[in-house]
Amino acid sequence: MSSIKIECVLRENCRCGESPVWEEASNSLLFVDIPAKKVCRWDSLSKRVQQVTVEAPVSSVALRQGGGYVATIGTKFCALNWEDRSAVALATVDKDKKNNRFNDGKVDPAGRYFAGTMAEETAPAVLERHQGSLYSLFPDHHVEKYFDQVDISNGLDWSLDHKIFYYIDSLSYSVDAFDYDLQTGKISNRRSVYKLEKEEQIPDGMCIDTEGKLWVACYNGGRVIRLDPETGKRLQTVKLPVVKTTSCCFGGKDYSEMYVTCARDGTDPEGLLQQPEAGGIFKITGLGVKGIPPYPYAG
Repeated sequence: MSSIKIECVLRENCRCGESPVWEEASNSLLFVDIPAKKVCRWDSLSKRVQQVTVEAPVSSVALRQGGGYVATIGTKFCALNWEDRSAVALATVDKDKKNNRFNDGKVDPAGRYFAGTMAEETAPAVLERHQGSLYSLFPDHHVEKYFDQVDISNGLDWSLDHKIFYYIDSLSYSVDAFDYDLQTGKISNRRSVYKLEKEEQIPDGMCIDTEGKLWVACYNGGRVIRLDPETGKRLQTVKLPVVKTTSCCFGGKDYSEMYVTCARDGTDPEGLLQQPEAGGIFKITGLGVKGIPPYPYAG
């Protein structure tokens, strides 16, 4: 193993940083700050951050094949134009649930934008249970609903052979797998592939590496863990100097660097003194594995 290095590359003070996505074309990391209603783009070369503020909590962002981005804002799938700072709704979900919002989202290998909902929290991880659902925005802008009764819809990714969909509903404390049909986007046969241990706390965002292993950010656990979904074993734990780690993605040169987002909200003043970098963006190098480029939304 090469030696692992962890550094805070951006002291952003995100209230709840989430959804890191690497954009190769601009050598940039996209991410959101959910309650601050901000989509951010950090240029890894100039070290500058640009921001677009939107009208509701923004929970995920993704690349778009034709240029620009897509994002989940409130309960809407939106197109995001970076040049004129505008967001246009493509579809709306959970119209009957006024207290809901989207949470994590990611584009599948066929260019569909998968994202799930949850009830708005009264405090971090405190919310009305079973109010969320998992959806997908197809390239033609129609939406399919997969299932409901979700607590906190969270991390998601697909196996390298595109036959398995991995998914986290945070309060189940489990990483689940489904059979996945790339052609239709259908999922079936849900099962758990990993149950979190007590000190790992709450499973949050997730990404896959080129060896088909899963990396899960553990909220309140201050770590990312590497899992083998075939054996159900944890292979590695990487601890960070912040407690509320929220999500992770690979990026940088050859996708050999890992970027991790985290949150400040819910941390008391003493905790913030102990974690001055809470809410920042972290880069982990020396993991010895690489990730795969994100898929762009095809609509």
